[in-house]
Amino acid sequence: MMDWSDRHCRFFHRLLTRRALLYTEMVTTGAILHGDRERLLGFDVSEHPIALQLGGSEPAALAECARIGAAYGYDEINLNVGCPSDRVQEGRFGACLMLEPSLVGDCVAAMKAVVKIPVTVKCRIGVDEQEPEQALFAFTDTVKAAGTEALIVHARKAWLKGLSPRENREVPPLDYALVHRLKANHPDLPIVINGGIASIEQAQAEQGNLDGVMMGRAAYQEPWRLLSVDPLLFGEAAPFANVKDALLALVPYIETEMSKGVRLSSITRHVLGLFRAVPGARAFRRHLSVEAVKPGATSQVLVDALALVPETSAEIAA
Repeated sequence: MMDWSDRHCRFFHRLLTRRALLYTEMVTTGAILHGDRERLLGFDVSEHPIALQLGGSEPAALAECARIGAAYGYDEINLNVGCPSDRVQEGRFGACLMLEPSLVGDCVAAMKAVVKIPVTVKCRIGVDEQEPEQALFAFTDTVKAAGTEALIVHARKAWLKGLSPRENREVPPLDYALVHRLKANHPDLPIVINGGIASIEQAQAEQGNLDGVMMGRAAYQEPWRLLSVDPLLFGEAAPFANVKDALLALVPYIETEMSKGVRLSSITRHVLGLFRAVPGARAFRRHLSVEAVKPGATSQVLVDALALVPETSAEIAA
């Protein structure tokens, strides 16, 4: 979710669900230790519950970043052992760490030693020529022994050579059954399934004996789906009656952020998928894509885009 789930995206998604746990983009230890921490780690209090996802492989550096994240107020620290990009591999973090479970265990233990909030791990079922069941079960044993409070499993292998990051999200076959077997083998360890979950209804059906479901691309590309999270998964009312009302609630945030120098398009780029296959959806996207990037664009651009979507369409999208 790098370049996707930034603080503007998360604020918007929180308007659609009060209960879902939100995750940051993966932030590298080097960026936190040497970069603009407020820009990288700052978030609105309304985003809680929120997890900080870290990328790194040096236990001491991860421990320091976990400590910093906890001081910022994050509710969880998550170590990414699932991203397959070349850039990530060159930095010796992400999915390539599936090949070094003992190092991941050292990283988890180091972070747990300095924070009181949960430390969790996100991984694949294996990489390259690994046999998934053997690799995943051994990996789980190691990080569990190190003290991880939960394991989020993307139910696909990652091919570190030969497939692009996008292909790694689509080409390797999903093996949800393996994740369910892992849970049966570790009933005391919270295990969350990830990968290919396209709807809240599918998440509800797939959860089974697991402790949660993580959605990535579907939540971002079709955020209207999030409005059904609280009713379907938590038995609570949605924050708003429909997505149009939720989007109007974003206007004060936009105005506050723009007063700080944030460009309108930096926020509105995250809402382009809010309407899909309903009357006015294409006009909504086109208006935002064209007008939000213009100099001097204000929140009125979003209001005008919403006016292109009939009320009945907003109800359908909800």
